[in-house]
Amino acid sequence: MNVKNVLKYVISLAIAGGLLWFTFQQSHLDGADLWRKISSADYRWIAVSAVLTIVAHWSRAERWRTLLEPVVPQRPTSLDATVSVLTGYLANLALPRAGEVARCGTLYRLSGVPVNVSFGTVVAERLFDVLMLFLLLAATFVLEFDRLSQFFMEFFGGKLPKESSGSSLLVLAGAVLLGIALLAWFLFNRYREALGRHPLYQKVSGFLAGLLEGLLSVRKLRRPGAFLFHTLLIWTMYYLMSYTLFFAMPATAGLGPLAGLTILVVGSLGMAAPTPGGIGSFHLLVGQVALLYGLTSQDGQVLATFIHGVSTLMIIVLGISSLLVVLFRRNKTTELADVLDDPKAIKL
Repeated sequence: MNVKNVLKYVISLAIAGGLLWFTFQQSHLDGADLWRKISSADYRWIAVSAVLTIVAHWSRAERWRTLLEPVVPQRPTSLDATVSVLTGYLANLALPRAGEVARCGTLYRLSGVPVNVSFGTVVAERLFDVLMLFLLLAATFVLEFDRLSQFFMEFFGGKLPKESSGSSLLVLAGAVLLGIALLAWFLFNRYREALGRHPLYQKVSGFLAGLLEGLLSVRKLRRPGAFLFHTLLIWTMYYLMSYTLFFAMPATAGLGPLAGLTILVVGSLGMAAPTPGGIGSFHLLVGQVALLYGLTSQDGQVLATFIHGVSTLMIIVLGISSLLVVLFRRNKTTELADVLDDPKAIKL
């Protein structure tokens, strides 16, 4: 690991630590109270969430196998794909964004699938997850608009007129977005030639073209129905994994299904932040959004810590178990540490 990567990791840890300290300071929650509330949780619901977690990771592995079908001579087994996915999640906890490389390297060791081939399918897979997240985000705003608009009006300290209704706020937001879109379109058409010569524009346009190509790659699937089924199953399991944990503690047992949807979307945004395992960013966002559903600041932070803690513990347990499977299985190709240095691992 070079100095640049070390610096990135240190900065990532510092951001995570700072966000975590800030959230606990804001909620005035100390370690003793946190442990008392979490230790009194009904662990039967944790067991249910654990089963749902396993189903989600298995389904992700199965979806990955459908993407690999058209590009490799022989599909990896379900066990090999699942072990590779879990090993990647474990690597992400140690080093952000290292999971994809570890995942593909593990699959190469177990099944001999070239790293660059499997990595391309992982990128395409992530694109569909981003699309699903955007769809869920839009659905959340539609279903919970009144609650969210009230939250933002309170956040801005009454700067908006008190008589403003949710519908008028929606019209205002739509008008502002439309104005911005029209202005951007006008500027783009006027300065298109100059923009086309700019290196940044070329990089962005190339990146967007790659995103579109990845999204359209589903047309090459031999079993598109299976791919869509597992995509829906993954996100359904993600939703239920956190929603079932609501019932483990008395303070959150009364939260409804829409609260689960909101926390799923906001929590996913927190997990996407550049911190190890979403530490700090997840706690901050979920703790704040929990206030919309009548929880106190302390109970919201307990819920965020509880959900994140259970998820992280599952990744550690399943990831270490998968790593042991990899380490004790007979080598089919080469050691995982040598994957990226082995020219045979790259299909030309």
